[in-house]
Amino acid sequence: MSYGEIGPWSEIKLDIIKEYAKAYSTILSAQHGLTHIYIDAFAGAGVHISRTTGDFVLGSPLNALLVDPPFAEYHLIDIERNKADSLRQVIGDRPDVFVYEGDCNTILLKDVLPRAKYEDYRRALCLLDPYGLHLNWDVIQAAGSMKSVDIFLNFPTADMNRNVLRRNPDLIDERQASRMTAFWGDRTWYQAAYTKGLNLFGWDEKLTNEEVAKAFRARLKNVAGFDHVPDPIPMRNSMGAVLYYLFFASQKPVAASIVRDIFNKYRER
Repeated sequence: MSYGEIGPWSEIKLDIIKEYAKAYSTILSAQHGLTHIYIDAFAGAGVHISRTTGDFVLGSPLNALLVDPPFAEYHLIDIERNKADSLRQVIGDRPDVFVYEGDCNTILLKDVLPRAKYEDYRRALCLLDPYGLHLNWDVIQAAGSMKSVDIFLNFPTADMNRNVLRRNPDLIDERQASRMTAFWGDRTWYQAAYTKGLNLFGWDEKLTNEEVAKAFRARLKNVAGFDHVPDPIPMRNSMGAVLYYLFFASQKPVAASIVRDIFNKYRER
């Protein structure tokens, strides 16, 4: 299989998640009676090529499999058959690893998140790293309401700006707007992205990426029900443009504290 290239921002993201997964598994493994699992909703092929060095880079699923102490289960999802097949080939036959081929929005709600119920003394670290606006709010809402799931979430600013958030909102394509609504959960994304008053050209003024991300952070807390959502870390390309924000959300203050420290370490890189 031909592995895809990733930029330095993606390598930083992988390092952040790997560092937290180690801390998370260490803490949860010490809690008697709890079982913790790893979930990767857009798992990919398992291996990437560094655009900077040309070297192979392990993807998030393989990084998670190397965490010690280990997770009890690993649930890896990708919608593309070749990527799911690559994962199976790289990982081999392991009874603790479950690879799913299909739409994570359905698989997570039906098959995976129910394996992390709070009342069953089970917990989960869930990576939601879509390539764009390919994640439904229902998944985020479900994870928040369960009170047993920590999430990392890719907030796809580049896709939003390229396809939805036009400078002139009258030019927004309704099909693209529907994608945004599915990700955001309702049409309040418009109030989060545009001023209420008209600008000199006669239309609502688009707000900054930071302001839109701030509104989504509030939504993770107030609507999805995560108690702790640190300020996200912007992931920038070589020109300094924000491609996406990496969010973290949890019910535990100690989890948020650990992630703040990790984010701060990488924020200027």
